[in-house]
Amino acid sequence: MPSQLEQIRDQQRETWDRFSSGWKKWDALVSNWLAPVGQSLIRSAALADDSKVLDVAAGTGEPGLSAAALVPKGMVTATDLSDRMLEVALENARRRGIKNFQTKQCDAGALPFPDGSFDAVLCRFGFMFFPDVDVSVNEFVRVAKPGGRVCTAVWDAPEKNPWATTIMSTISKHVEMPTPPPGSPGLFRCAAPGFMEAAFRKGGLKDIAATHVVGEIKFGSAEEYWGFMTEIAAPVVAGLAKADAPTRKRIEATVLDLARKTSPDGKPRLAWSASTISARK
Repeated sequence: MPSQLEQIRDQQRETWDRFSSGWKKWDALVSNWLAPVGQSLIRSAALADDSKVLDVAAGTGEPGLSAAALVPKGMVTATDLSDRMLEVALENARRRGIKNFQTKQCDAGALPFPDGSFDAVLCRFGFMFFPDVDVSVNEFVRVAKPGGRVCTAVWDAPEKNPWATTIMSTISKHVEMPTPPPGSPGLFRCAAPGFMEAAFRKGGLKDIAATHVVGEIKFGSAEEYWGFMTEIAAPVVAGLAKADAPTRKRIEATVLDLARKTSPDGKPRLAWSASTISARK
């Protein structure tokens, strides 16, 4: 029998594989939206032109692809649970003519690399989904070289991220959503102030620093926001699947109305807030 952590991992792999086409479709929008987060991570990684970089839970390739441009004599290795997400990452690398970029499908809690392999380990919005945060921190530390940097990004509190809560809170008002056990994987699992700093400290990392990164995600219409969220966000799709057709229509109408009200011209502008946390081995 697989353990509970293995069950979570296998379920997540299946989910990310299933949603990879949506992430590919919306890749340009996501890349532009989250570019400031990637830039903050890369700055904190203090890369040299020959750095060896590991990007864990890389999805469609960022921030690893951007890092690759800064390490022309080095190499970026991108990992993810989902082969299909990594296929998109490789397509993006080929399209951009990036040669020093390779991928490896693996679990963040069991990285298939020798100790001390990388000058920097990056992870943008991965820790909240890892079955065991501490196990993954220990793996990041293990594969980092002495003096190497470990850098991650996590979402801040739900109330600072209406891009997600506008649709999710509307669904939960119409559909009974199960309350996940405390500490289980989810978008805001690492949002509590100091959560990742404490995890890094526990893993033996030093010189821990946190930076807040905030902005807005903009859409051409409320319908575009609805399409985006229903094609990339597994919890949204799971919630809507519990609704009958009339309830789903009510949810959609409410979300479209709320989204339009975020700007005078009806084109949604939804705030987001994240933190990047960096440390040294």
